[in-house]
Amino acid sequence: MSPCEEWHLPMRRLGRRVLVFDRLESTNDLAAALAQEPGNDGVVVLAGEQTAGRGQHGRSWQCPPGAGVLMSVLLFPPPALRRPALLTAWAAVSVCETVLHATGQQAQVKWPNDVLVHGRKVCGILIEQARGTVAGIGLNVSQSPESLARAGLPAAGSLACFTDRPLDREEVARQLVEQLDEEYDRMCQGDLDTLEARWKRRLGLLGRPVAVECLDGVRRGRLCELTFDRVVVELPGGRLFAISPEMVRHLEGNDGMIGATNHA
Repeated sequence: MSPCEEWHLPMRRLGRRVLVFDRLESTNDLAAALAQEPGNDGVVVLAGEQTAGRGQHGRSWQCPPGAGVLMSVLLFPPPALRRPALLTAWAAVSVCETVLHATGQQAQVKWPNDVLVHGRKVCGILIEQARGTVAGIGLNVSQSPESLARAGLPAAGSLACFTDRPLDREEVARQLVEQLDEEYDRMCQGDLDTLEARWKRRLGLLGRPVAVECLDGVRRGRLCELTFDRVVVELPGGRLFAISPEMVRHLEGNDGMIGATNHA
């Protein structure tokens, strides 16, 4: 299948080629197929519509034609950057910065792979790794609250729900590619601290009561440390529970609040 258009953007590491399609079954599937050729490192696949889009744990991703940014990025990261938790944080923080640029609104990361604005999900992320790494991003842009409710997605939102500014889907996509490239370039140069700080702030859970869902059950306590290397919770009685981020299925506030960010 040939793209209807191909963008050539002045990026550092990814997005120099963006293959734009009117319709695909799945941008992630096509990006994974392109991984057979290492020369496709950094290629971005963008579709106006997906007929078989998917999210985490095999869930489907619904977005009307032309209403969102449906994007997958193909990468061949160095081994130190192939960690799912790190890659998901990279994509989520890039989306949050794009949301801020497009709407002026601060977005939050909901563990592990969602982006929220005022508690409403506007974006889902899916990292898949085989021959290469594929980062799939579905970002709602122009849906109205009424259309989301009719689609059975009352807890979802779109960028249009939070701004009166006119939004151009292609411009939002280009901004997102720019953010992804900037953050990825910084990571490849060895600076993970900037991403970690932004990710931690966007989660907004440090120091708060949390529920940590692991494979062997749920722990509740105060989140006292959060890094790309470990999640540390102080349990009732003062005992510390530490686990790697990859082993945490869900991490959420246990005080009745969605993670609150504090931005200067």
